[in-house]
Amino acid sequence: MGSLLPKLGELLNEYKLQKGVKEEVKSLEKEMKIMHAALRKVVEVPRDELEEGVQIWAGEVRELSYKMEDVVDMFLVRVNDESSDPVSNSNKLRWLGDNMIGLFTKRKACHQIANTIKDIKNQVNYVAKQHKRYKVDRVVCANVAIATTTILDPRLPALYNKISDLVGINEPRDELIKRLKNASDQMEIVSIVGFGGLGKTTLAKVVYDNLKPQLNCTAFVSVSQSPNMIMVFKKMLRQIDKQNYAHINQASQDGTKLINELRMFLRNKRYLIVIDDIWNLQSWRQIKLALTENSCASRIIVTTRDLDIATDVGGSFKINPLNLKSSKTLFCQRIFGSEDKLPQHLAEVSMKILKKCGGIPLAIITIVSVLNVPNKIQNTGEWDKVCAYMGSGLEHNPHVKIMRKILSLSYYHLSFHLRTCLLYLSIYPEDHEIYRDDLIWKWVAQDLITHTNPKGSLFEVGCGYFSELVNSGMIQPCIDFKGVVTRCRLHDMVLGLICSLSSEENFVTILNHTQGYCISLPSNVRRLSIHNISEDHQRKPLASMSKSQVRSVTTFPPAIIQMFALSSFGVLHVLDLNGCHMGKNNHLNLKNVGDLCHLRYLGLADTNIHQLPTEIGKLLFLQVLDVRYNSDLKELPSTICKMKRLMCLRLDGYHMSLPNGLGNLTSLEVLKKIRATLNTMKELRKLSMLRELKIKFEHNASPKYGEAFLESLCGLKKIESVIIRGYFPSMDLLGKRWLPPQQLCTFESVRCGEFTGVPEWIKKDPLYLSNLSELVIGFVELREEDLLILGRLSALRRLWMWSAGQTPKVLPIGVDGFHSLTSFTLYCESLSQIAF
Repeated sequence: MGSLLPKLGELLNEYKLQKGVKEEVKSLEKEMKIMHAALRKVVEVPRDELEEGVQIWAGEVRELSYKMEDVVDMFLVRVNDESSDPVSNSNKLRWLGDNMIGLFTKRKACHQIANTIKDIKNQVNYVAKQHKRYKVDRVVCANVAIATTTILDPRLPALYNKISDLVGINEPRDELIKRLKNASDQMEIVSIVGFGGLGKTTLAKVVYDNLKPQLNCTAFVSVSQSPNMIMVFKKMLRQIDKQNYAHINQASQDGTKLINELRMFLRNKRYLIVIDDIWNLQSWRQIKLALTENSCASRIIVTTRDLDIATDVGGSFKINPLNLKSSKTLFCQRIFGSEDKLPQHLAEVSMKILKKCGGIPLAIITIVSVLNVPNKIQNTGEWDKVCAYMGSGLEHNPHVKIMRKILSLSYYHLSFHLRTCLLYLSIYPEDHEIYRDDLIWKWVAQDLITHTNPKGSLFEVGCGYFSELVNSGMIQPCIDFKGVVTRCRLHDMVLGLICSLSSEENFVTILNHTQGYCISLPSNVRRLSIHNISEDHQRKPLASMSKSQVRSVTTFPPAIIQMFALSSFGVLHVLDLNGCHMGKNNHLNLKNVGDLCHLRYLGLADTNIHQLPTEIGKLLFLQVLDVRYNSDLKELPSTICKMKRLMCLRLDGYHMSLPNGLGNLTSLEVLKKIRATLNTMKELRKLSMLRELKIKFEHNASPKYGEAFLESLCGLKKIESVIIRGYFPSMDLLGKRWLPPQQLCTFESVRCGEFTGVPEWIKKDPLYLSNLSELVIGFVELREEDLLILGRLSALRRLWMWSAGQTPKVLPIGVDGFHSLTSFTLYCESLSQIAF
């Protein structure tokens, strides 16, 4: 619903609606804001803790908001016909006639929306009555109160593990103990950070028990997601001095008094305190006020799932998953007593199960509990079933429910918008590497990103969302050769959790024959992900499925054979066919793509297409067009220049011809792998929103190309990444006359010409380029002074250089430079030594 309210505001503020219709829309907006506020309270409570009536009401609100948004989108599409181009005198009469027809069409659209809004108003009134009938607000508040007072913490058993049951803990335990023992007499803080279920609490407890006898006073305090700080402080006091504070729970004291008591008591003590499971910085900062800094060699251990919190606490210690050997030891020890008792006929399937567990002790122990029953323990067929359904399909098992409960703590701690973005990741299959940029653009196309700054970029906001999900531990980052997070993965257990939640909320519908998902389809499919469907399996459910409300379709090979005709979709926003080969004999007709007037994301990368239809120009709302890895696609149709909302255009291999009119794409932020022509160079200067540019110059490019490119580049005030390939005709011209914006992050000129020295825009003030983290650059002759200047680039992480001429035999790198550098590469002929 978060995307509906801004659109209702746009409808009211930017379009001349009939007076009666306007009042109806205002009334709808007001009612939906109230429902939205109530729905946000509902989603704070885990679904299994809600009354059935509240669950039904929440589902009705979601469906109603989808319907309303579809109606608003249809209206906006019909009244925003921007397809007419400037016309010559000879065509003015025809143009006038066409626009008169368009005027009547828009009036008809206004009349139709008036009728539709009346129907929706009746549905809204019904749902509003249900809200009162089910007493949603009161029930939700009651459920929250019950949950926080009566439900035992599912992580409690971690505090009572026997040492003999623990596997893979010796090394991190010894490292932590060594760090804490060898520290100075000043207070030392260590924050153990990692994903839920990795054993942070267990590790902290083992270290605590080891060090406890050596210190004056100790406490181990667990903190919940919404802690009662008064009770936290009372627990600390009761543990550090049982005699004087045995009855403190009955005392009535405020937080300030308790903090002062703790500070006074700890002032001259050598103490060890563990603060387990911190969820937010506010809680940690309040607790830290009570922990007196002294010179008594006191120690504090904090555990958290959030990397941002660990960074703020300091002394970050990242706990890693178990390796496969330790995973096998834990697994066999729990189910058979020892590793050598694993039956040979179960060896292969057990390794498959362990790989799916991903080294997470909680996942291994949970699966052991599922398998460790009389009818399964020696049955290969039963183990194969458990392995196949580990991601989703075991949710009704009581042991899996406990594990899901622990994982869901991280999910429900996320902000409302981050949860929605995370649920969208359920479209991907197991073990799939998800490209960050692709994912963020899909979030943008689905209106899952909220604009915090009207002048900013939605994509950049999405990057922030992605980083928050990484730091929360819910997604696992994948780092490329540059040391940059460009992809991510989902642990199978997290994927299972979000698939289950997506299904419950009818957020994503997954069709996957190999894992048996979705035998029966929901009545209103909103987002569809087709993984792997056999020719005959589910043919009837697929054929009968309504496609008119589907907003997103993602297809993975070989499921393309079951893909529906494009003309069957009514409000499609995202069409991702990346990687699905669509040769000449494919049943899909791309000409029909022009009928998808709501489309915002079109993924056709690596689809083996030979041409794009001219009808693609009808997609006036398209934001992303990806046609990479299609070597037979030689040109784009001229109609593409009508797409004034296009933000991202990714092409293939620099060989594709761009039509005249590139400068009309004034919303473009990303333009990759284009071939330099004089016309393209001139059009570039009109793309004022451009952030990323990747361009190739031919080897016979004249100086005119360099002049034209430089003139355009100087006008790109929002540019963050410039990558030049081929042969640039005048590098020094670029070095002297270009002044990049401060937000420049990447500059690469790979083997396309050399600078005689460090470019003026770096030399003038290296500190000005405070965001420049990647630099690939060539020199006619690299000198010592060049390195001294480059060393002052404070954010530089990756430096890749080559020198065409002579280089000093010894090239010294000063101790005062390159503070952020993680990767250094130098290609040259004469250098014999680099001195650090």
